[in-house]
Amino acid sequence: MKIFQTLAEVAACVGQEVAVSDWIEVTQERVNQFAEATGDHQWIHVDPERAKAGPFGAPIAHGFLTLSMLPVFFASSFKVEETRMGVNYGLNKVRFTAPVPVGSRLRARMTLLQTQPIDQGGMQMTWSVVVEREGSDKPVCVAESLARHYP
Repeated sequence: MKIFQTLAEVAACVGQEVAVSDWIEVTQERVNQFAEATGDHQWIHVDPERAKAGPFGAPIAHGFLTLSMLPVFFASSFKVEETRMGVNYGLNKVRFTAPVPVGSRLRARMTLLQTQPIDQGGMQMTWSVVVEREGSDKPVCVAESLARHYP
């Protein structure tokens, strides 16, 4: 985990890959819990037997499940000591570029694209996040994520 003391230290990293998260396994239990939380019970996600005969040969994670893991990826990769609070401010772009078969391990690479000061001495950060699947050359999700941090 990379640790920054101040928001200014983070801002000095614009244009750089700042961090790489830990690997996280996508289990069938996680997929089922996501289906329960969202009401998306499509068989390609929650019916392993039927999914074996489907287009991917196994159940796959919901694209939005992969996207919802961004906070975990950020939390495992870096911390700003002077920050008392960080909030998700939204997304500019998202693409699900490859399926995530259940049992896959994912991690994210975060590149800081831009920072700008905001109210209360905070900073808005725009991140390029590339989610990788272990053993694959193609990313599974590419997103531009916005976060706000407050000292």
